[in-house]
Amino acid sequence: MVAIAESEGGSYHAKYGYGWAPGFQSGKWTFTDETTHPGAGYGGKTTASGMYQITIATWREYAGKMGLTDFTPNTQDLIAVDILRTLGVIDKIKAGDIPGAMPKAATRWAALPEGPGKKNHYPPQPYAEYPKFLESYKSAGGTVK
Repeated sequence: MVAIAESEGGSYHAKYGYGWAPGFQSGKWTFTDETTHPGAGYGGKTTASGMYQITIATWREYAGKMGLTDFTPNTQDLIAVDILRTLGVIDKIKAGDIPGAMPKAATRWAALPEGPGKKNHYPPQPYAEYPKFLESYKSAGGTVK
């Protein structure tokens, strides 16, 4: 989860908008009310918010099916894990098959590469190079087979 968050530039209280870039995690780029998804970010171009850049549509979908009622850090973590479960990559991640999990995970997180030597699924969105993603994953305690 840490590697996804680092690739996305996330923070539990970051609310992004058009022109957001890593490092803009204060002031107009943040939110403090965790009672619900914060909605559109600064400039109103996107609703991607929080540690894993969860859009309001994704929050509504997962909050509804999981019975979640807020947008706290715990809720954000639960949604991210359930997204990976829904994509069918949890077992691959547990087994250390990160290259095998990346193509599907990259369809939900634009900043993820699709695997070793590959770009992301959503050009021209900036993304983490695979070696950097893998380094972050291993630094957080992840293993790779």
